[in-house]
Amino acid sequence: MEITKTIKCKLIGLTKRKLELLNREYDNFQHFLKTGEDRGVYSATKQQGKRTYRKIDPKKEYPLVIRKDLMDIQKTDNKLAKYWARIPICGVRGGIKVALAHQPFNFEEWEICGSKLIKKNGEFYLHITVKRKVELRKKYSSIIAIDIGARWVGVSVALHRNKPEFYGKRIREVRGKYFWFRRKLGKEKKLRAIKKIGNKEKRIVNNELHKIAREIVDGAEKHNAIIAIGNLNGVRNDNKGRKVNRKINSMPFYHLKEYIKYKALEKGITVIEVPEFNTSKQCSKCGSINTKRPSQGVFICEDCGYRINADVNGAKNILKRAQGYMLWVGAAVTQPEGERSFVLHTPQPP
Repeated sequence: MEITKTIKCKLIGLTKRKLELLNREYDNFQHFLKTGEDRGVYSATKQQGKRTYRKIDPKKEYPLVIRKDLMDIQKTDNKLAKYWARIPICGVRGGIKVALAHQPFNFEEWEICGSKLIKKNGEFYLHITVKRKVELRKKYSSIIAIDIGARWVGVSVALHRNKPEFYGKRIREVRGKYFWFRRKLGKEKKLRAIKKIGNKEKRIVNNELHKIAREIVDGAEKHNAIIAIGNLNGVRNDNKGRKVNRKINSMPFYHLKEYIKYKALEKGITVIEVPEFNTSKQCSKCGSINTKRPSQGVFICEDCGYRINADVNGAKNILKRAQGYMLWVGAAVTQPEGERSFVLHTPQPP
């Protein structure tokens, strides 16, 4: 299958002349889209702009679109940057070469498609679209199951280890800190400051989500594990009290799930979603739903007396359901040299 992603790169080390040329091309492109008047825009960029933006809002700015066949990114030994890109500019033969801020990404392993030049706060960024074909693994030796909740952004259990892994302590701290900070600024009517710290909070949380997703996927690659995540539909709808609901609504469930999925896909690892219905209420040991939650983080089964962290219990239920899914799709379970192995097959209609 083919996967596509966008790499966001800041342009660095721009000389005065290059900055002037980029500003001129960008501003002329905006004028062309909104009025149809050409003050000097690279011809292919104009054509691509017309195809990309069908409806124009005069109050908005639009990224300058660079066609696939005009994208040229080269790896160099330059001290300023590892990769340099060529930006087509009207009236400048060959365009201008710009340095891309350090990227741990290897462009050589991907096919480079079109890109967009974006201007933000006086600085330029290049959003480069890349794609490549990947082949999903057919055999797995383990399963990693992830429960996403209010206290921890994620808790995972796996067949290849006994101890659960907890993710998101830093996110919880950041969310709490900025929640009270926003409340304080709101009372003081400092709306601009609220927006500024909101952007900072978003960047910090997003960075932490990428780290968590990378850690989970790296573990799956190391132990050849399929990844199972609870289906999050309706997770925000339950009324669990004001404080708990605030924590749930502030947790970036969807983003974490999507980061895990695309990072896993890059490595050819399958991610399956299993229903979360009753995973928080059902005992993962005996299956009873005669249970209680004396606190948000504690789960107790009234029938067998099982006492465990509530999120770990949910993750264990997801693991069991993932094993059931493997059997449903016809996964063959064997024991080669003492090691469990799952072979995925496409389910056939009855």
